[in-house]
Amino acid sequence: MTFFPTAGAFLSSLSALPQPDEAARSAAVARQGQLTKPPGSLGRLEEIAVFMAGWQGHERPRLDRGRVVIFAGNHGIVDRGVSAFPASVTAQMVANFEHGGAAINALSRAAGLDLRVVPLDLDRPTIDFTVAPSMSEEECLAAINAGAAVVADAPDLIVLGEMGIGNSTSAAALCLASFDGSARDWVGPGTGVDDDGMARKIATVEAGLALHRDALSTPFETLRRLGGRELAAIAGAVIAARLAGVPVMLDGFICCAAVSPIAAACPDILAHCLAGHVSAEPGHARLLRALDLDPLLSLGMRLGEGSGAAVATLLVRAALATHDEMATFAEAGVSVA
Repeated sequence: MTFFPTAGAFLSSLSALPQPDEAARSAAVARQGQLTKPPGSLGRLEEIAVFMAGWQGHERPRLDRGRVVIFAGNHGIVDRGVSAFPASVTAQMVANFEHGGAAINALSRAAGLDLRVVPLDLDRPTIDFTVAPSMSEEECLAAINAGAAVVADAPDLIVLGEMGIGNSTSAAALCLASFDGSARDWVGPGTGVDDDGMARKIATVEAGLALHRDALSTPFETLRRLGGRELAAIAGAVIAARLAGVPVMLDGFICCAAVSPIAAACPDILAHCLAGHVSAEPGHARLLRALDLDPLLSLGMRLGEGSGAAVATLLVRAALATHDEMATFAEAGVSVA
C-alpha cells in the first residue's frame, strides 16, 4: 500500500494533523482525580495515562497490542571512515534480531511488545551525501511508505528504533540542517569512534551541508539529501501514526533525528510522541530540547535498536495499570471530606 504517492502528498499530510480526543482526555483527568491517592502523587505516570487516553480515544486506555519496529539501512558515507564498524554489520545485526539474540529481542519480550524488523535494501547503500543526495525522490518515498505501512493496523502503541552503520553521522547532518549550530554540536562517538573518527564525522557533516544547504527547501528534501532509508522510514511511521491517532514511543538520538526536519517545519507533529529516554550520545539532550520532548528515562544507554524506548514502555504499562486498576475513593469507601 502506498500512503504517500508523491513528495507533495507527504508534505500536504502535515497541514491537517489530527488532535487528541479531548473528551477522553478530560475523562481520564477526572478519573485520576477520583483514585485513592493525593492529586498528582503518581507524577508522570498520571501524565502518561492521560496522554494515552487522548490518543487512543478511551478514558481507560490499553496496551494489548504494542509493537516495536526496527528499520535497518546502509549508508554510503561509511566509506569515509565515520564508523568503528563496517557496513556489513548492519545485515549481521538484522540476522541477530531475526534469530532473537539482540538486546531488543530480550527487552521486547520483557515489555510485552511484538517485534518487527524491516530491512531496507541493505545490499544497496545510500549515496555518499558529500557528493550527491543520499536518495532519489523515488527511493526516499519508498522508504517513507515502508515506515507508514507498519502502523496500518493501528496498534495501541508503536515503539520505533533503527539499525544502520553510519547513521549517527546522517542523524547529525539532519539535526544541523534542522536546528543550526555547528557540526561539532551534533556529532558524537556513535559506535565508539576515536578522535580521528570524530574529526572525519564532523568533516563529513560539514561537507554534506555545504553541498546541499541551498537545496534543503522542505523536510522531504532534507531527508532525501542527508538521511538514510531507515531514517526516512521512521519519519513515515511517525506521520502515519499521527494520521491514524496511534501514540508513538521514540528511541534515542538517531530515531529522534529522523523526525527533526519535519518537527522544525511543523512543531506540532510530535504531539502524539513520547521520548523514551535521553541517550549518552552528546547531541541527544540538545535535540530533545529543540523538539520540546521531556524524556521518560536517563539510563546512560546508547545502543539504539529501540532499546531505550522498549524499556520506557514498561513505564507506560505501569501508568495504565494504576490508572485502570486502582479503586476510586467511592469504590474503596474512603472519605476525603
